[in-house]
Amino acid sequence: MIKQITKNRGDIDRLKSKKATFMLSLSNTQTADIPGITQAGIPGVIYLTPTLDGEFVATGQVFSLTEIAETPTGVPTPALITRAIHLLNPFETIEFLNLGLKVEPKVPNTIHRFDIPPSGRIDEGANIDAKEVFEKGFKFGKEYTPDGDYVILAESVPSGTTTATTTALALGYNAEKFFSSSFKEVPNSVRKTTIEKTLSNIKDSDTIFDRLGKASDNMLIFNAGFILGCRDRFDVVLAGGTQMAGVLLVANSLAKELGIELELNNCALCTTKWVANDKNSNLKALLEMLDFKIDGYYADFDFSHSNHPALKLYDEGEAKEGVGAGGALVYGLLNGLSKEPITKEIENFLR
Repeated sequence: MIKQITKNRGDIDRLKSKKATFMLSLSNTQTADIPGITQAGIPGVIYLTPTLDGEFVATGQVFSLTEIAETPTGVPTPALITRAIHLLNPFETIEFLNLGLKVEPKVPNTIHRFDIPPSGRIDEGANIDAKEVFEKGFKFGKEYTPDGDYVILAESVPSGTTTATTTALALGYNAEKFFSSSFKEVPNSVRKTTIEKTLSNIKDSDTIFDRLGKASDNMLIFNAGFILGCRDRFDVVLAGGTQMAGVLLVANSLAKELGIELELNNCALCTTKWVANDKNSNLKALLEMLDFKIDGYYADFDFSHSNHPALKLYDEGEAKEGVGAGGALVYGLLNGLSKEPITKEIENFLR
């Protein structure tokens, strides 16, 4: 039920029956305001997607709007998957990273705040103090100790696959065709125009932090710092698809630039079957661009046991991943859950 994408140590079973701290990174980038670039949420209030995702994962309800985030075609947020896993086999704790939100989620859980503003549109320069954001992530990684046995690090950042693609290109990786999208078919014309405009603003003389400050988003930079800061202290499962591969690419480049040891033996990446089998992206190729080896896995889970039309759209290639769904599913499978009860728990939210 857990399948390998890339292999280093190949010992995900070491996390069997262990309790995880689920840590959800929440951030807004104004890149999501570009018409047609994302469908990760309700049109007109896309900026609320991470807020609503956080509320639902924590409580099973939303408070900042009357309904959960969903795509214009009616695909519900992957937060339903993560919440279902938590109800069936609870995480030790659920915590949040506020990495630049317009509206903070209304939750009783711990929210770690870092005084980071939402990032701007990448085609207008993004305006991120990348060095400061990285240093805050690195410091947090060095000082943080999870209540659980390990951390599942997840994200909710609308238009994050576009910023991840642009970031990888700005750092010199030949990765343009390898990143996924919440769309069934990637909106290549909008994405291409945005990426080209962004890259045209980058100068040969720009430092790595200059490039990240113009082309990236807060989640990518902060979490690259976090995983470099906490290396060898506790295990981290990067829960997500190509965006989390983007975090690793940023960490890879910054580690080389700053002379930080590149081995990340405490990290693995876990995603969904929908990302692993996506014909419009290539997660394995992204992971193989790293200067260190990392284990990549996906949960062999789909909605073949469901007749709900909105959930079946996942199997047709929409949404695919987000809010830590892949990592949560792997966590559930490691703790003895199977496809049928997970599906039923998710369906309960849609009645």
